[in-house]
Amino acid sequence: QTSLSIWGWGSLGLVLFLVTFGPFAIFYFAFYMLCFVGGGFVVTLLFGKSNSEKYLEQCEHSFLPCTSVGIPKCIEEMKREARPIKIDRRLTGANIIDEPLQQVIQFSLRDYVQYWYYMLSDDESFLLEIRQALQYALVQFSARSKETDWQPYFTTRLVDDFGTHLRVFRKAQQRVAEKGDQMKDQAEELVDTFFEVEVEMEKEVCRDLVCTSPKDEEGFLRDLCEVLLYILLPPGDFQNKIMRYFVREILSRGILLPLINQLSDPDYINQYVIWMIRDSNCNYEAFMNIIKLSDNIGELEAVKDKASEELQYLRSLDTAGDDINTIKNQINSLLYVIKVCDSRIQRLQSGKEIDTVKLAANFGKLCTIPLDHILVDNVALQFFMDYMQQTGGQAHLFFWMTVEGYRVTAQQQLEVLQSRQKDGKHQTNQTKSLLRAAAFGVYEQYLSEKASPRVNIDDNSVAKLAETLNHEDPTPEIFDDVQRKVYELMLRDERFYPSFKQNVLYVRMLAELDMLKDPSFRGSDDGEGESFNGSPTGSINLSLDDLSNVPSDEAVQLHAYISDTGVCNDHGKTYALYAITVHRRNPNSEETWKTYRRYSDFHDFHMRITEQVINLINSFKVSLKGAFS
Repeated sequence: QTSLSIWGWGSLGLVLFLVTFGPFAIFYFAFYMLCFVGGGFVVTLLFGKSNSEKYLEQCEHSFLPCTSVGIPKCIEEMKREARPIKIDRRLTGANIIDEPLQQVIQFSLRDYVQYWYYMLSDDESFLLEIRQALQYALVQFSARSKETDWQPYFTTRLVDDFGTHLRVFRKAQQRVAEKGDQMKDQAEELVDTFFEVEVEMEKEVCRDLVCTSPKDEEGFLRDLCEVLLYILLPPGDFQNKIMRYFVREILSRGILLPLINQLSDPDYINQYVIWMIRDSNCNYEAFMNIIKLSDNIGELEAVKDKASEELQYLRSLDTAGDDINTIKNQINSLLYVIKVCDSRIQRLQSGKEIDTVKLAANFGKLCTIPLDHILVDNVALQFFMDYMQQTGGQAHLFFWMTVEGYRVTAQQQLEVLQSRQKDGKHQTNQTKSLLRAAAFGVYEQYLSEKASPRVNIDDNSVAKLAETLNHEDPTPEIFDDVQRKVYELMLRDERFYPSFKQNVLYVRMLAELDMLKDPSFRGSDDGEGESFNGSPTGSINLSLDDLSNVPSDEAVQLHAYISDTGVCNDHGKTYALYAITVHRRNPNSEETWKTYRRYSDFHDFHMRITEQVINLINSFKVSLKGAFS
């Protein structure tokens, strides 16, 4: 029905349309529709064309003029007004450091760049680029420095490297000395031997070419500068080969190479040492020990000449009153120094030096120095430190020394804190934080799991110490328990102190301390007579060994007395000096020699006798009291 209605209505509409408009109405309708569509198309085409022409005209007028090239371009750039330059002056984040660094940059540009650049151009852009590159390099250097843990390097690695260098040099000297007169060029032989020993000790490292060949040294410095530039320069500047090579040559040949040559110049080193000790007082005993142990005749003659020159000057002074006593004391001291130098030179020229190792074999039993005495004596500590580094136990010794330094520092800081609190000044938190940081530094360096090398003690003690550091205020005694165990370990462990007493370094330590004597020789470092001068403890061991080697049927008589006294002056300190004449009489021979001692030497002598020969305590007390009465 629906379809019939549609068809019906459609037919009705068609009939009505034909009756109304006629039979040609369909053609008229088609024509009208075609005209409508065509007219719309024409109107759209004309409107789009006009709008497109207007848009193209606008775009054509908006184009930039053609850029000039070559010389006109440079002239236009130079004619432009200079824009204000803004520079970020921050480098390290600390004003106290940044301002001096900015001054250094400014002076460097002024002295090395501006004086020739301004002859070529007035444009500041080039100088700005150089300044920004330098600042970028300094910022990178500052950032990487902050990320580096410097404490282990300066306290462990640098010390180990320096100690290794000295040990290699001493071993090379020893080998050269053993060869004797077989060498033609001793200096060249010492250099070759040094690098041979270096290869033996460090296995895979030898720096002979870098140190002896100027060409290889420059190549090494260039490579080093390449690495530094890669780390510090901006990527764009590093990729610029011309700039990189130019800066590399300046750093290697203009800065590093002259710096190394200056630091290795003996004259510069001597002048620097003189400058460092100019304001410090040289210990008298240390100075005399250096003279007595020196094996360089040239150095001894130089000391003697200097002392003679000073002696002539003092004798030329015309003084009276209290000054004359001071001058006399200085003259006596200089005469004593000259006498010791003459005796030492005479011994070296006569070839009467002693091989300490062979001498120790002749003695058999050596004097025993307690470990606690070794740790507080600078000379003995150096030998023990060398031995501990050879055995790989240096961490224990360094820990003990570091704790000693921490204890002294902590005591001083707390004393200062207490005095400031009495004055009403409060800096408790700051001082405690500094001490806590120092204590944690010691713990991290030697006792933590990250420590390398690590001190080997029981884990309970380490854990207890860590608990104390985390929950209690730092005190000077916070490491005492661990330090005591480390001391016991060095004392009892067969790898350390017991083996050290059987090592050749122990014999050399005794010789350095003048506690090792040759029974067959009685030459004197102190001047006239025949006495192998040394410390009182060394003389004791010598006398006891000599007496023990004498047959029972031979009568040996020893007689000593103070034959003369004097006053010496050491940097404003005046003390008494005693000349002791010793007679030794055998049935077949008689010997006499002199030696010089201070009152403290007599006291040390008495204490040593008290320890070793208890039966002679009373008799020596009477002798000492009679000598000073």
